[in-house]
Parts: sequence; C-alpha cells; structure tokens
Amino acid sequence: MQNKITQDLIELHLGGMAEQWEAIQMLGKRQDVSLKDGIQMLIQAEKERRNASKTARLIKRAKFRYNATIEEIVFDSARGKDKDRIMQLASCEYIRQGVSVLITGPSGVGKSFLATALGYQACLAGRKVLYINMNKLLEQIQLARVEGTIITFFEKIAEIDLLIIDDYGMKILEGQQLLDFMELIEDRHGRKSTIISSRLPVDNWYEVLAKNATIADAILDRMVKTSYRYELKGESMRK
Repeated sequence: MQNKITQDLIELHLGGMAEQWEAIQMLGKRQDVSLKDGIQMLIQAEKERRNASKTARLIKRAKFRYNATIEEIVFDSARGKDKDRIMQLASCEYIRQGVSVLITGPSGVGKSFLATALGYQACLAGRKVLYINMNKLLEQIQLARVEGTIITFFEKIAEIDLLIIDDYGMKILEGQQLLDFMELIEDRHGRKSTIISSRLPVDNWYEVLAKNATIADAILDRMVKTSYRYELKGESMRK
C-alpha cells in the first residue's frame, strides 16, 4: 500500500510529497503523526521542492558567466564594497522599484562577481534574470534585425526583471546600435531593473554615446539619474 501511494504521487508529478511520504512512514514507526501534521508535512515538502526547481530553472536561464553568491562577497568599504549598502540590494527591493545599479572600477576588482551575486539573489527571490556581455547583446540585436524578429527580441528583454549588462563601454555606439540601445533602456526605465558593469567611470560614459548628443543625454538620464552607484577600487583580485 505504501509503495502504491508513493508511485501514485510520482505519477502525479508530486515528487516532494513522494519523498516526504516515505519519511513519514519511517517517522510513524517511532512516534504518532496526526493526519493534520502529516498533510502539512507533505504540502511543505512539495512547496520546497517546487521552489527549488523553479530557482534552478531561473539560474539556468540567466546564463551567468560565473558562480557567485552574496555570502561569498568579501566586504571592504575601502574597496567600495560596503556591507550595509550591498545587503540593502540583497533584499531585491530595487528590482520591485525598477531602479538600476551601476558598478564601475578597474579590471579585476570584482565588478562581474558583485553583479552576478546580485543576480543569483534575484533568482532566489523568484525573479527572471539575464546576464549578458555588452558586445554579445549588440550582436544579438543585430541578428534579430537580420532575422526580422527585433520586435519580439525587445519585448522579451523588456520583461526580464533584472538585466545584467557586463563590460559596458568597450566600444563606441553609433548609428543603429545607438538607437537600439536607447530603445532597450527606454523600455526598461522605471519598470525593470538593469545592472551595468563597466571599467569606465560613469563620468566617461558620455564618450561611448557621443556620436549623437541628444540620444546620449537621453540614455544617460535614464541610466544614471536614479541609479545606485558602486565604484570599486583597489588592486586586481585576480592576482
């Protein structure tokens, strides 16, 4: 009878309940388990399993380049990694508010690590995340234009709860690239959060967009004005 119940739960795709049912049988041999307690244990086990599966799917779809968590961050105010400020972001409230985060600093100081850790935290909170290098983002936009799927592409990006753009500022944007980046930022402004990491100080970002001063001003106004800014310092951690 016990095996039949387990099999039925598995066939109903209730794997968490199936595992907990087996545990309840063992527990029942040592102490009495009420019907109410047993049902609560089954439901809780299934909820935890489904949450874990959902988180795993979100992390996989985020396409993180690194493995990083908030717990692994070495906090150091002198290097720009103030614990209180970063833990404030770990609550993911900025995502609910649609606020952006800008992380700058020289190579190797942990910009991508911090951005990824915040992305993992967002996945744990059930948020849709996408991590992408700036150059690859531009390549994907160009490909979507060639394939005639650009509208769908922008719609999908616009619905990502947290978009992480790494290595911004490696090349100057001009022509259609500048217009496309403006559209991407405009779609997300005030609605969805974006984390941008760059080796360039924010004061130099205008140079990357200056082929069109009007568009550059519009983009920076949306990216910088209401964002959280983290300037990381110190020697490269890769040493």
